[in-house]
Amino acid sequence: MKRFTESLRSAVANGDWYVALSAALTMPDVCGRLVDPAVPSGKRYPAWFKIWMEPGYTSNMPRTGLHIFLTGEDCYALRCSYLHEGGADITQQRARKALDDFHFIFPPGNGNSIHRNKINNTLQLQVDEFCIEMADAVDKWADSVSTDQAVQGRMNSLLKIHGHVPGIIYS
Repeated sequence: MKRFTESLRSAVANGDWYVALSAALTMPDVCGRLVDPAVPSGKRYPAWFKIWMEPGYTSNMPRTGLHIFLTGEDCYALRCSYLHEGGADITQQRARKALDDFHFIFPPGNGNSIHRNKINNTLQLQVDEFCIEMADAVDKWADSVSTDQAVQGRMNSLLKIHGHVPGIIYS
């Protein structure tokens, strides 16, 4: 999985936001399939997200108590809209749970952050922070399954980009 998370981090470092976002939104599906390939994407994606990403999007609010800013279902709805149609309109996605819209924000610079702000049912996410959080979650997940032989076997079958010299694999 390192080759995928390193590529994601490289896209972020280069400011290639759309490629980084595509990779980040794909990762929960890949990880979920490695755990249980028989479970459909619409179920495995939110399940993986709930464990590995949702805690970072959950806060105890002073007046309302525990609030989840981004659920696995909402992120899956964004994944479907963005990866299949290039859009961000999740209102037509059956999987969504609490959100109506997403706004991804470029990093504002000067060490400032505009991330995890919810205005009505629209969530603002700073694209670089979201992508790095996803890469970190995938790395932690990969460590957690490092001794699972079934997952490792499926992981070995993931796409590899080969060099032009036979036998050389760039990872």
